[in-house]
Amino acid sequence: MSESKLIVVCGGGGFIGGHLVKDLLSKGHRVRCVDKKPQSNWYQRSEFAENLVLDLEKKEACYQALQGADEVFNLAADMGGMGFIENNKALCMLSVLINTHLLQAAKDIGISRFFYASSACVYAADKQTTPENPGLKESDAYPALPEDGYGWEKLFSERMCRHFREDFGIEARVARYHNVYGPNGTYKGGREKAPAAVCRKVIEAQVSGSNEIEIWGDGEQTRSFMYIDDCVKGTQDILASDILEPINLGSAEMVTINQLVDIVEEIAGVKLKRKYILDAPKGVRGRSSDNTLINELMDWEPSIKLLDGMRKTYEWIKSDMGVELPTPASV
Repeated sequence: MSESKLIVVCGGGGFIGGHLVKDLLSKGHRVRCVDKKPQSNWYQRSEFAENLVLDLEKKEACYQALQGADEVFNLAADMGGMGFIENNKALCMLSVLINTHLLQAAKDIGISRFFYASSACVYAADKQTTPENPGLKESDAYPALPEDGYGWEKLFSERMCRHFREDFGIEARVARYHNVYGPNGTYKGGREKAPAAVCRKVIEAQVSGSNEIEIWGDGEQTRSFMYIDDCVKGTQDILASDILEPINLGSAEMVTINQLVDIVEEIAGVKLKRKYILDAPKGVRGRSSDNTLINELMDWEPSIKLLDGMRKTYEWIKSDMGVELPTPASV
């Protein structure tokens, strides 16, 4: 391991970052894990990584984080689910400082490869107005009309990566994540995304005996959800590739939020009364990933079925909540 390359995972204390660090370590790489949060608040902490607490919005911290590194994964951002994104636009925009300073440090230090985690929130809103979304193609990001705040920051940072590659020769790669979920993620507190939130709500309904679940919107809005293992594989493969333009990294299995609730109810062996909160944050009407390009260029796409991934996610959340509930025989 001492002779392997040093890889820096920025945002390594987060959900995706924690899984990525573990996978890189399992492959024999030396890993430096960097996050702003105290290590006690990291989603996962790998003792075999070099773990640093640094505020990457500060330029000097970025230079410290990248010293001696060969490759960088930038997953660091102030973000969360739709409730957080819609109510914290300024905080989301400030993440532009992270990618800007990391790119500057990468240029000056001589980093060979740089990965930037973008988002499906960069896509134009007028392409996502109906639940029957045919899948967002990479070209649908322009003319630009991204999610206000978070989406604009991601789109701008994508352009930064492009121009640092063109002007300074940094081998920058960009993936547009579509709704990543899985164990060891946020499921409460306001930053959680729909898969984890639905799991928590179903568990809470069983524990309380209310047999009711709140759903934001009418439940007919559509999304695709990518399991964390597919995300970790795709992230590394995209960095190692020759793909210069931003590319989708997401599942093409589109479901309504009502169908997502159906899946978790099936896993839990319950049927709940649904209470729709029509004025809650709910995002665009329809969004899913068109995987034509990733199939063409990588002969691969995220393929873990939503039911399979949600089973693992539900069981982890139930365990982390300290709840003992019967598991249906069918599961």
